Amino acid sequence: MISSVLVANRAEIARRVFRTCRALGIGTVAVFADPDAGAPHVREADAAVRLPGAAPSDTYLRGDLIVRAALAAGADAVHPGYGFLSENAGFARAVTDAGLTWIGPPPKAIDAMASKTRAKELMAAAGVPLLTPVDPSGATEADLPLLLKAAAGGGGRGMRIVRDLAALPGELAAATAEARSAFGDGEVFAEPYVERGRHVEVQVLADAHGTVWALGTRDCSLQRRHQKVIEEAPAPGLGAALRETLHASAVAAARAVGYVGAGTVEFLVAGDRAYFLEMNTRLQVEHPVTEAVFGLDLVAHQLRIAEGAALPPEPPAPAGHAVEARLYAEDPARDWAPQTGALHALDVPPGDGLRVDAGYGAGDTVGVHYDAMLAKVVAHAPTREEAVRRLAHALARARVHGPVTNRDLLVASLRHPDFVAGRLDTGFYERHLPALTAPAPGEPEAAVAAALAAASRRSGRFGAFRNVPSQPRTARYGDHEVRYRPTRDGGFTVDSHPHARVVDVSPACVSLDVDGVVRRFAVAAYGDGTVHVDTPGAAYRLTDHPRFTDPAERAAPGSLLAPMPGTVVRVAGVGPGDRVEAGQPLVWLEAMKMEHRVTAPAAGTLTAFHAVPGRQVEVGALLAVVEESTEEETAR
Repeated sequence: MISSVLVANRAEIARRVFRTCRALGIGTVAVFADPDAGAPHVREADAAVRLPGAAPSDTYLRGDLIVRAALAAGADAVHPGYGFLSENAGFARAVTDAGLTWIGPPPKAIDAMASKTRAKELMAAAGVPLLTPVDPSGATEADLPLLLKAAAGGGGRGMRIVRDLAALPGELAAATAEARSAFGDGEVFAEPYVERGRHVEVQVLADAHGTVWALGTRDCSLQRRHQKVIEEAPAPGLGAALRETLHASAVAAARAVGYVGAGTVEFLVAGDRAYFLEMNTRLQVEHPVTEAVFGLDLVAHQLRIAEGAALPPEPPAPAGHAVEARLYAEDPARDWAPQTGALHALDVPPGDGLRVDAGYGAGDTVGVHYDAMLAKVVAHAPTREEAVRRLAHALARARVHGPVTNRDLLVASLRHPDFVAGRLDTGFYERHLPALTAPAPGEPEAAVAAALAAASRRSGRFGAFRNVPSQPRTARYGDHEVRYRPTRDGGFTVDSHPHARVVDVSPACVSLDVDGVVRRFAVAAYGDGTVHVDTPGAAYRLTDHPRFTDPAERAAPGSLLAPMPGTVVRVAGVGPGDRVEAGQPLVWLEAMKMEHRVTAPAAGTLTAFHAVPGRQVEVGALLAVVEESTEEETAR
């Protein structure tokens, strides 16, 4: 019987496992890198062991340190979570070799599915439907578009879509380099890229006594950079025959490798056909939607299976629909750039059928070393329509103060006509991102509310503004200038926005009559210069002076500056004196598990190049300088 579990992970993942352990009366042990010393998962654990350092390669990816931590803390079992070492067969063996219980699949099953190319061979033998691989060296125009994928990869790393045969060699080299950097294995393979395909997966749960459950389907088609954003269960719009094919194929995949525990079999669905993509030999981030629909605790089942328990012959019947949204500290309008800084507030209003799995809380800092996901918000309801509406409503009214997040994008996605109608595919954001990231209406009024709340805070009380000054007072938030005057009756008039009549003002709340409709604006100002204004229908993040101004605006012409903190993982094969073209990738930065290209700002000559692979850079660091060509030089 397991008495104490070390979770070899962090943030939301560790907290999720701890929650079930507490419910079952099992002790908990956390591990933490230095930036996570005060993190919620550390505070919640019964004991915690430091992993000295900050980079994942020095901390959460050090299996030897984690095994040593488990032994030192008296844990008798290790749960890998999902991510980091969760699909590392060597780590699983090290855990069991140390006399600890491994809460995961057998190492042989992990090995079998570790290489996507080897996994496809196994699945073909098991009769699981597959896409026919393409040899990149012999690819023709008829094979396009192609999808390049890292054989040992995941999370979208090492993936490239190739639509132009001339671009194939360069994209193949880039995918190989990224795969080698991310996974230590540069093997890349190619397969047909299915336009408007859907990403559908099946949750499996297997015991050591021969029972394998297929726990319905999940649709994970809404992705950015091949990483999931919104997931739901069951996958909408699938016919009975296709669902049966998916379930049967997932069970066959699990049986083919002697699988035990919780895992996910992923498929590409095109029309009424399904093709095996890969098997994740671990729990998935999106497992809560399956738990909601089936009324199960998958982590509890993982623990019981690890103790040798048998599953009932059949799983429980599903009920209703569940949708999950991943809340990230990132800016979708700026190429999904990850964001860092203090998280001042993270409050999702409670409601029936709502679940929040958060890795951060108010007062925590979002750093540069790890994934930028703040929380997962899940809604469960009797129908898909109700679940989607419930989730959008909760996110729209959440207080998320601090770094820029994708919250507005999530709300807009859930309310988009294509999503509401279940018209889903992996190209959703490629088609709709500009519209989904358009500024929300009402920001000028939010700026008025911010200015009046600040005036109220400065005065200490509303009545201090009884004398009318000769000139209006002015406040500026980004592009919005607010001019206002106190009135003799203790109110305000707003010269710059005559359509907005002031109803009530306090330091935390302002009510405005805007064209005959009274709206309330909750205002929260923070010491870092940001002001968050929340309304029942929208939220606004304002600042007197941008916290991270665009480095290009304060640098010499042609300067190529780091747009975010990160690590230089690759550089182009160029140097001072070489000519570059506008938009040519010169530097690849890795930040928060994502790779970002930094391109030449203009055509010209490279006069300086400071980027070095492995170098950690801060936002605004000078990477290169391009001396722009004159029109005459360009013509020549």
